Amino acid sequence: MDAFKRFMKASRMRVIPVMLMPVALGALGAYVWDGVFDVWLLLLTLVGSGAAHLFSNMINDLWDYKNGTDEAAKNTADAIGTNSGYLTNGVWSMRTFAAVTWGLFALAAVSGVALALLSGIWAFVFGALGGLIAYFYVAPPIRFGYRGKGYSEIAILLAFGVLPVLGSYYVQTSTFDYRAILLSLPIGLLTTLILFNHHFLHWQADRAAGKRTLVVVWGERRALQFSRFLLGLAALSLVAAVIAGALPVYALVGLITAIPLYLTYGRLQDQNNSRAYLPLMGASVRAANRCGSVLILCLIIQGLIQ
Repeated sequence: MDAFKRFMKASRMRVIPVMLMPVALGALGAYVWDGVFDVWLLLLTLVGSGAAHLFSNMINDLWDYKNGTDEAAKNTADAIGTNSGYLTNGVWSMRTFAAVTWGLFALAAVSGVALALLSGIWAFVFGALGGLIAYFYVAPPIRFGYRGKGYSEIAILLAFGVLPVLGSYYVQTSTFDYRAILLSLPIGLLTTLILFNHHFLHWQADRAAGKRTLVVVWGERRALQFSRFLLGLAALSLVAAVIAGALPVYALVGLITAIPLYLTYGRLQDQNNSRAYLPLMGASVRAANRCGSVLILCLIIQGLIQ
């Protein structure tokens, strides 16, 4: 049990719902729109995508540690580290950390191959694209998470929105549907908002380490404006999904989950210390989890009553 708790902390398993909910939404889309639902395929998809997400967390920590970003956050007085601390504090050796990281990758790859054999090659392609995004987010030679031109935000939207929803739908049906893309946008944009807002916690350390996030490039004021824009875009995408028939009309209740996050922005100034952003991070995570849960529940209800 202690070993599992250590693994949970090292892989930051507490945030895994941001990957599992899009997978569930894609499968439920197949249930509502096509009357198709295979629970075993869904479970295999959840295992593979969950392993891929934990791999993403750990490979991010591994390369941020190698690149000096995590050490910079640890040694910057006003920065709040968002990594597991297993490498910076010497809890695990780099060899152990890397072995667990690539073990998760192997589990995700095996799941992807199995899903490709059961549902079609695109199941593996979606998984492979997600793996490439996760790895090169911080790994050389691309390191697009360090470039500060919006690449990382687009990557997160794809990896935590479009790919898992569309991929999960494909696993169930072996076909594609534009509604799956629309369905992916609200949860994908809210997850992108989580990843964007977490940069506020240590942007000075990122700057010192050469990691050019948009917060570093734009500064706090402009980055906060963009953060609010992402929240508004997520709300509009939910409305668009309802209008297009990807979600039932009562899914609009999911808009309520954004209100606490919206109110949090009003308590921030143009410039803040790092700790002032902790409520924003907490509200961002809760908004994504609550909205995702509402959308899942609405699709379940719609599938049962139609």
